[in-house]
Amino acid sequence: MKSFALILSVSLALATPAFAEQAVPATTVAATDRFVILEGGRNFRDIGGYQTADGRTVKRGVVYRSGSMGGLTLAGQQRLASLHVGTIIDLRSTAERKGDMNNWLAASGQGYWARDYGMAMGDFSAYFAKPENLTAANMRAMMTHGYKKLAQEQAPSYRQMFARLLGTKSRLVVNCTAGKDRTGIASALLLTALGVPYETVRQDFLLSNNAPGMHMLQSSLSPGASALPPEVAAPLIGVEGEYLDTAFASLREEYGSVEAFMEKELGVGPREVAALKRRMLD
Repeated sequence: MKSFALILSVSLALATPAFAEQAVPATTVAATDRFVILEGGRNFRDIGGYQTADGRTVKRGVVYRSGSMGGLTLAGQQRLASLHVGTIIDLRSTAERKGDMNNWLAASGQGYWARDYGMAMGDFSAYFAKPENLTAANMRAMMTHGYKKLAQEQAPSYRQMFARLLGTKSRLVVNCTAGKDRTGIASALLLTALGVPYETVRQDFLLSNNAPGMHMLQSSLSPGASALPPEVAAPLIGVEGEYLDTAFASLREEYGSVEAFMEKELGVGPREVAALKRRMLD
């Protein structure tokens, strides 16, 4: 279990649409006006509106987070265009992007950026072939383990996200396939840099559970994938607070603090944080 990207590929391969609607309920962060419905999309929402520790508020309509947008219908694409997004940071792997329904994103003229990297299935096929491994506890442990290095594995993409936010004034969308794991950490890091308290960041992370359009994960699944009982699949296709706790604890252990990780690996130090706050806080 060396890579979270590998774990993610397995979770998407073994989930089914029915399971995709059986995630852990979201917490108390208000979501009624946060989600934007894009036809053919999922889990698209504004990260603005949260209050920082010093009483300021993250601006709305500056940064959005999302699941895959490759399958947006024409109506969905038009709705996205109406948000005047100028930058899209796509965290999906090369294979995930190639397997999407269409390639309109790269030709959209919306500052599209992605990087090539792979997800090797490794020995996971053998792991999932053993019935004794298929328990909710094992799936949860596997996901938690994967989160230990998720931020480091995605650092090149997160660095690009912050660079775009600091170097342009355009509105930005960051997305992956489900919009919950790689994108969840990206959003958590940005909100943390802006001074949003961790408990609020954690609650925002959990809003991916039962988010609009998550039942459309079917389009991302491998044909003929084995079906798991709902209680076993839930830790794979939802998010739990422990996942984010683990990711941040790992950063603190390795770098001393989440902020130190951002400065060393993402190029986001005190000067950049101050610039982000000037741009994104009211």
